[in-house]
Amino acid sequence: MTRFIRSAFGLFALLLVSLVLAGCPGSSGLPEGESGKFMAADGSGQTPVGGAAAASAQRVFAENSSLGTADQGKDYRISGLDVLDVSVFGVADLTRTVQVSSSGMITLPLINNVKAAGRTQGELERDIAKKLQAGYLQSPQVSVYIKEYNSQRITVDGAVKKPGIYPIKGQTSLLQAIALGEGLSDLADPSGILLFRIVDNKRMAARFDLKQIRAGKMDDPTLKAGDIVMVDESQTRTMLRDVKSALPISGLFQLLLL
Repeated sequence: MTRFIRSAFGLFALLLVSLVLAGCPGSSGLPEGESGKFMAADGSGQTPVGGAAAASAQRVFAENSSLGTADQGKDYRISGLDVLDVSVFGVADLTRTVQVSSSGMITLPLINNVKAAGRTQGELERDIAKKLQAGYLQSPQVSVYIKEYNSQRITVDGAVKKPGIYPIKGQTSLLQAIALGEGLSDLADPSGILLFRIVDNKRMAARFDLKQIRAGKMDDPTLKAGDIVMVDESQTRTMLRDVKSALPISGLFQLLLL
């Protein structure tokens, strides 16, 4: 009887732990953002954005060709216009700061042109070391550091003073992106800041209120390469109006049914 009671208690405890884990934030398998703010609307009980709002969003994606994703950190693949610091341990004369050309090449002493675009830091280090070892150095130790991620860009459009496509270097917040566009225009709706992003190959959008961010009542999200920041107007009918009305001012990313 004692053994039966212990077994029953063990099963009950296991069930209780499972229920607790099922209710914990982040346990759903959905992608999370800077503050746990990424949320696929179809997996959270909310209604995905569709209909006229999705059609308007489709136009936003189509008209902003900078949209895309870029890997970060060690998996980031070097692209044209990035600036690299290349050094060889113990050989100061081979240390160079070089910019990747639009064709994806860099030029280094002794080995001349090396293809950099499409390579990760580690892959480029091995490529350079292999070329140096082929006729110049024995077991060279090469280091590549990405000094400027000029290939990473965001789009700032809509009711800002200077719409455009801007390179981002390091962490850039939504407020900083608006500043790149020289601030809001006189017609802008501060509560109609829309951020479009691709998450796990799904097109998503979130709505932010600039006044709440500045007051510290709402997080200032960190942008990623390929993000599109669209600022809607407050007085006139725009293609963003349907998207804006379909999204709550929550900073939560919702799936766009395009």
